[in-house]
Amino acid sequence: MRVDTVPDPVLRRPTDAIVRVTDALVCGSDLWPYRDCPPDRVGSRIGHEFVGVVTDVGAEVSTVAVGDLVLAPFVYSDNTCPLCLKGVHTSCRNGGFWGSGDVDGGQGEAVRVPVADGTLVRLPADAATDDALRRSLLPLTDVLPTGHHAAVSAGVVPGATAVVVGDGAVGLCGVLAASRLGAERVILLGRNESRLEIGRRFGATDVVRERGVAAADAVKELTDGLGADAVLECVGTTDSVATAFAAVRDGGTVGWVGVPHLDKGLPAGAMFGRNVGLRGGVAPVRRYLDELLPEVADGRLDPAPVLDLDVDLDGVPDAYSRMDDRSALKARVRVSAP
Repeated sequence: MRVDTVPDPVLRRPTDAIVRVTDALVCGSDLWPYRDCPPDRVGSRIGHEFVGVVTDVGAEVSTVAVGDLVLAPFVYSDNTCPLCLKGVHTSCRNGGFWGSGDVDGGQGEAVRVPVADGTLVRLPADAATDDALRRSLLPLTDVLPTGHHAAVSAGVVPGATAVVVGDGAVGLCGVLAASRLGAERVILLGRNESRLEIGRRFGATDVVRERGVAAADAVKELTDGLGADAVLECVGTTDSVATAFAAVRDGGTVGWVGVPHLDKGLPAGAMFGRNVGLRGGVAPVRRYLDELLPEVADGRLDPAPVLDLDVDLDGVPDAYSRMDDRSALKARVRVSAP
């Protein structure tokens, strides 16, 4: 991981906007290429969670203007195609991922935003001067809606028992989301005490420190031998997925948002025999922002505690290293003043 100089972005299409980044985040999913990609002299741009100020707009952009403070979901989308209208913005016919092809990554000084009208969401003007508010709004770019997507996909309803597999930023936001949706009991699986404390603040009623079969057994002990109504899988490894299916009750649902890194298939026979459902996938962040943003803006929902490390652009390589060795939960990159 290195910091380099690249050309300033320019408008290429009348639907583009240019955003000067004020704040960006390093995501747990950024660690997968950090760990797995072979060395590359040229490298590729990275980062998909950012907030900034609009500095230029194309002739056809109408929903944001120069000077607006905006956030960008981790996938850009037009918000109007048939799939967006179905709530699957991550499959937008005109969308894509930051840092792919000729599109800028979000961990940088400026970003060209395609289909800006559908992608960018204006933030409250006072967030420009209120750093604490901006800090709370930043997780809306990815981890808070992703945790929410896990809870919605798992079918969390008032009175339900939910299990969250994973104490990373997404898993902790899954705890917050399950609690917000009315779960009576939220069981968090994890071992890092500082993260578990955030989970308790977010609404976890129980903590399970065991892993694998022992973790699933502990969940069953807490649920009269049944397992949980809803399980939020927020890691994506073979072991974490197996734990999720072992912890869910018969007839329950696993909401899967952990980027999959599996070395064997899903337990299809057990899923079929136990009537266990599986839903989830890449979280359509834009779909949830109209619902979640007002609650964060007025303080009813505060995911800011998942951000436990601040760096500048030069500190990004260290942020990756610290998140990789789990000495940091999630890094905020402070790029420029609003």
